[in-house]
Amino acid sequence: MERREEQPGAAGAGAAPALDFTVENVEKALHQLYYDPNIENKNLAQKWLMQAQVSPQAWHFSWQLLQPDKVPEIQYFGASALHIKISRYWSDIPTDQYESLKAQLFTQITHFASGSKIVLTRLCVALASLALSMMPDAWPCAVADMVRLFQAEDSPVDGQGRCLALLELLTVLPEEFQTSRLPQYRKGLVRASLAVECGAVFPLLEQLLQQPSSPSCVRQKVLKCFSSWVQLEVPLQDCEALIQAAFAALQDSELFDSSVEAIVNAISQPDAQRYVNTLLKLIPLVLGLQDQLRQAVQNGDMETSHGICRIAVALGENHSRALLDQVEHWQSFLALVNMIMFCTGIPGHYPVNETTSSLTLTFWYTLQDDILSFEAEKQAVYQQVYRPVYFQLVDVLLHKAQFPSDEEYGFWSSDEKEQFRIYRVDISDTLMYVYEMLGAELLSNLYDKLGRLLTSSEEPYSWQHTEALLYGFQSIAETIDVNYSDVVPGLIGLIPRISISNVQLADTVMFTIGALSEWLADHPVMINSVLPLVLHALGNPELSVSSVSTLKKICRECKYDLPPYAANIVAVSQDVLMKQIHKTSQCMWLMQALGFLLSALQVEEILKNLHSLISPYIQQLEKLAEEIPNPSNKLAIVHILGLLSNLFTTLDVSHHEDEHEGPELRKLPVPQGPNPVVVVLQQVFQLIQKVLSKWLNDAQVVEAVCAIFEKSVKTLLDDFAPMVPQLCEMLGRMYSTIPQASALDLTRQLVHIFAHEPAHFPPIEALFLLVTSVTLTLFQQGPRDHPDIVDSFMQLLAQALKRKPDLFLCEQLDVKAVFQCAVLALKFPEAPTVKASCGFFTELLPRCGEVEPVGKVVQEDGRMLLVAVLEAIGGQASRSLMDCFADILFALNKHCFSLLSMWIKEALQPPGFPSARLSPEQKDTFSQQILRERVNKRRVKEMVKEFTLLCRGLHGTDYTADY
Repeated sequence: MERREEQPGAAGAGAAPALDFTVENVEKALHQLYYDPNIENKNLAQKWLMQAQVSPQAWHFSWQLLQPDKVPEIQYFGASALHIKISRYWSDIPTDQYESLKAQLFTQITHFASGSKIVLTRLCVALASLALSMMPDAWPCAVADMVRLFQAEDSPVDGQGRCLALLELLTVLPEEFQTSRLPQYRKGLVRASLAVECGAVFPLLEQLLQQPSSPSCVRQKVLKCFSSWVQLEVPLQDCEALIQAAFAALQDSELFDSSVEAIVNAISQPDAQRYVNTLLKLIPLVLGLQDQLRQAVQNGDMETSHGICRIAVALGENHSRALLDQVEHWQSFLALVNMIMFCTGIPGHYPVNETTSSLTLTFWYTLQDDILSFEAEKQAVYQQVYRPVYFQLVDVLLHKAQFPSDEEYGFWSSDEKEQFRIYRVDISDTLMYVYEMLGAELLSNLYDKLGRLLTSSEEPYSWQHTEALLYGFQSIAETIDVNYSDVVPGLIGLIPRISISNVQLADTVMFTIGALSEWLADHPVMINSVLPLVLHALGNPELSVSSVSTLKKICRECKYDLPPYAANIVAVSQDVLMKQIHKTSQCMWLMQALGFLLSALQVEEILKNLHSLISPYIQQLEKLAEEIPNPSNKLAIVHILGLLSNLFTTLDVSHHEDEHEGPELRKLPVPQGPNPVVVVLQQVFQLIQKVLSKWLNDAQVVEAVCAIFEKSVKTLLDDFAPMVPQLCEMLGRMYSTIPQASALDLTRQLVHIFAHEPAHFPPIEALFLLVTSVTLTLFQQGPRDHPDIVDSFMQLLAQALKRKPDLFLCEQLDVKAVFQCAVLALKFPEAPTVKASCGFFTELLPRCGEVEPVGKVVQEDGRMLLVAVLEAIGGQASRSLMDCFADILFALNKHCFSLLSMWIKEALQPPGFPSARLSPEQKDTFSQQILRERVNKRRVKEMVKEFTLLCRGLHGTDYTADY
């Protein structure tokens, strides 16, 4: 019985009338999809064809599309439609039709065995899907039947064609299983059934692979089929014969890639480590590839060396623990480790002449972890065997980390240089890890090598060699506490002896000094050995990043020992800043370095240095403030304001940032008199206001001005107090003229630090009321164009509730309007704004009882909030925000229970709200679940996630995997 199904169609030129899913219309639509130049028509055709594939008529037209007189594109669509119907709509097929469907598919596969390969594959996938749906009850020996049917002699198709078709079918079967949508309990049954069925597959594969008469294309297919089956976690011992045959096939260049893939997949199964005897038999097979590997390396055959390395690493990395456990076989495993070492040290520069060495790095982590996880006695034995191996590894890695000659490096593309940089970072991480195994001896080893290199008079050393040794040192010193190492003084003594003729070497020297900055803080007498090098490097634009970041580290770690050098550091820094040697971000870092440096000086010294440092910029700013605004002077203004804010970020004379270092430092006497930063800010305040008056329209300049004060407030904390009144006044004027998010962020900072202090409450309160009233006016005019302002406003309101709920007691504050605006903000499309609004409500609701205006507004308008939250959960908001909405529901339940229990029933009453997909029972269950849960916030989040999936019609689909 055929149901006519009218669909808005897309077949035929510019088709408007609704079309039936008939063979003719499907063919027209396919023609349109492939050959119509108009992209809109193509899209319409595609949409219509997708509907056609899932329609009931697909059962009829699919078979007709497969007829021999059709072109492959049409046949392919027919085969795909069959697969979709079988895999997704299996329950629609009556049981009495299973056998005829199976027979039809077998017949079609036989027809296409000598036809189009892509159609054959789709038909095989369809039959595989059918088999998986019927196994094990309705079709107990599916795989054995397939093998038997295709080996029947009376088939019209030649033997090779039949054989390839069978292999294709057997290859796609496990793949289809991996991606099938079978329910979990069925998946287990089918997997068990397939595990038994591999007994019908493997002997056939072995026979075909070992048969001398098998053509290359058949053996290729056999290897792919084997590769596919082992991913079903077939016991490794059942694969032994096939793995051995695959090793033999590695000698055939045409079969090499497929053999590698099959062996690696077989060895890498998680279950394989249970079959230790089989693993032990594989070691000699892998070791037997060493000649082929050496030959490939000699001939520059990167593909072969890469493949063999993958096999060795797969065995070593996946099974090092199991193989180390076989203590009596330690020598053969050591031989495998040495083979992997050869792959790590493969000649050539990564990634230009070799790409194999990087595959091995994870193996060294795994091996070390496994050795260190043994009990003491066994570990001691293996440490003895493997410490020398790891020392050798360090040499190999440092050799691999060496730069090529300058000439060769000059020819590398920027992409190759970037890949090499990442590769060196991986080497650096490996060395840092190896330190756990080798300890202090590793540093002594590197130091001895470097010492010999720099003091040897016999041969001139290459900068590459020196650089690599230093790089090794730096890799370890960056993350491991080397303060107790006895070789660091010697290293610091060696550094000035390095003749730096090259940018890469100079960079590494800088980074090494930076990595040792904590050590220098404990040994200040050595600062003078390296500081001149760093100051000298500051003048070289090519060493910008390394020299500035190193100076910053030294100034941060050693600031209490730097006063004797301060004048020199400031002078050199000023010089390079004036000459504009560095890019903007390095200039900012340099200012941060100077902030750290000045923090340790006496107040009058700080003021003197600040004066000489800042004066040229202030003069420049005064000039710029007079000029008519244009893009180039805007850049200069933003740059100068950035320099000031970065300087004030770290200039902290009250040692706030030392607090984590223990109580003894906190007792440092805070210098008397005004804070130098406040002195400077008060001096330039008028000038900044003048700049602002001209640039109020420009978000970047306003942001740069706010940043100066925000960084200063964060660093100075209470010391900033004298500036509070004038800053509040300036912010109020700025925001009233042109509202900008950065002004709100700075207001939030002031509320956070000063609102709870009675002396500062009046100016803060006045500013808070002013920005609130301006923002509420903005809401009346339409806030959609300003999601950033709304976001910052919500964060400010939340901060006010957290730090000083009294701000919500002011009569001038229209709490009702604030509440309604926040509900409106919940409906914004921008996720950060919605998050900030949810954050406001989760701060507001707990204050229902203690802040009377808040309690009143929740009583009057809380239902409106609940409806907005339910709309969002019902599908209005992104699923990624559901946790935030769950927080509001939880807060409502905890703090307004009686109101919520009344509102939620009313709100969910109307049919179709919050989603047409919900039944009244589902809504009822949800409201009961929510009202019951007043303690466990995590449970509420889970309920909301479940409910939103129901609302969106995604419950129980593949999409839920996102959670």
